[in-house]
Amino acid sequence: MSNEYRHILVAVDLTKDSHSILERALQIADRNHARLSIMHTLEPLGFAYGGDIPMDLTSIQDQLDDHAKKRLADIANPHVAPEDQHVVVGMPDTEIHRFADEQDVDLIVVGSHGRHGFALLLGSTSTGVLHGAKCDVLAVRVGMDSDE
Repeated sequence: MSNEYRHILVAVDLTKDSHSILERALQIADRNHARLSIMHTLEPLGFAYGGDIPMDLTSIQDQLDDHAKKRLADIANPHVAPEDQHVVVGMPDTEIHRFADEQDVDLIVVGSHGRHGFALLLGSTSTGVLHGAKCDVLAVRVGMDSDE
């Protein structure tokens, strides 16, 4: 088995930090001649509101989905092919693991807000991804405060 990565998944939250995370993944993909996929996960609206709202949230979810796809394209183009840009609905760590397993991803790149102490990362998406991943995970430190 070679040490090269063949398929890299970049998981982003669509904030300004997403560009830094993608940049790091692009460097690795370039060195390894790897395929690059980028993904953003939207939590389902019914989940966010406890499912108690007596209305159809489908059109709102569709609008959020369309908006997320445009934001992801703004970040990913021209570096990631449109067919490798994915917006999915679900819980981020679960969906990242599912995609990685189904698409033979061998490196997942996520952002990690470098707060002090590992305890502060518990419960974050990057920690959830790390704990369930069957492949390597690179946590790119982003959003650092200027006093650190």
